[in-house]
Amino acid sequence: MRERGSGADGRGRMVAARGRASRPERDLGNGPKVRPPSPRSAAPVISAPPAAQPVAWPRRVPLDLVADGAGGGTVARLLARMSESAFQGRRLGEAFATWPVGTVDRMNRLAGLHAQDAVVQLNLGVALFWSGLAGAQEAWRAAAASDPDSAYAVAAGNLLHPEYAPGLPIFVTTARPPAALDGLAPPAQLELLRRNAARSVDGKLLYGIALQKLGRQRSAERVFTSAARQAPADAEAQVAAAVGRFDKARPAEAFSRLGPLTRRFPDRATVRFHLGLLLLWSGEVKSAKTQLDRAVSVEPGSPLARQAQTYLDELARAGV
Repeated sequence: MRERGSGADGRGRMVAARGRASRPERDLGNGPKVRPPSPRSAAPVISAPPAAQPVAWPRRVPLDLVADGAGGGTVARLLARMSESAFQGRRLGEAFATWPVGTVDRMNRLAGLHAQDAVVQLNLGVALFWSGLAGAQEAWRAAAASDPDSAYAVAAGNLLHPEYAPGLPIFVTTARPPAALDGLAPPAQLELLRRNAARSVDGKLLYGIALQKLGRQRSAERVFTSAARQAPADAEAQVAAAVGRFDKARPAEAFSRLGPLTRRFPDRATVRFHLGLLLLWSGEVKSAKTQLDRAVSVEPGSPLARQAQTYLDELARAGV
């Protein structure tokens, strides 16, 4: 067995409403958290992932607000932060700046010119939704189809499937991140992880996780699948390949691969932990608790068993 670190460090927190888990949001500690619904604001905000601060929309539809770490807020604040050279960004800001006057018409024209642009389609759906008009779901589906390996596709999935937790569950590995990551800028970190992915299974798992956090789920799936092929007897690699296939439109693709792994690796916490994680993402709290309990019992004292116990403790404190 490869030497492992403590990547599952228990930083994730979770609170649940009585009877059913509240809608969790992603965090970098890989643990679902819950943000209570906030009142509807005076105007919609432009959606521009990657994700940071989800906002509760009408009907509890979450939406990610930031562009390149700029922060979220009103249309005017986001527009002020947009690059002058970003054509679609300027046009989106112009369309929303006078909300609601003319916004839908301007967005429809923009979508006609950029039918394959995911951010345009995503925000067309936002404008239609807030205006109470038909077509929002079709626009969000078009956004996901236009750029399926992007944070825009993840945001579209949030809007299309509000019954799930926002974002996608991120695989939790016990592989040690390379010490050389310290002090590097994010692009250099990603490049180092990419190079390491060619050298080892652990490298592939860490690179796949980084891709997931960037919203590049399809790329992460390919990397995890490669790890699983390289190490068919490695429980973490096999579980990662299953988690990477999680799609809110087709959740069975992940669950159907995780289920058989409970028989192949009956004494590995990673299988039960991630099965519980996906069930939590799907709002199936009772079944999730069963799997988390088993993760604790099959490999007591392991990093993932401790992470599972953290989730169970917080569910208990929430009375679920």
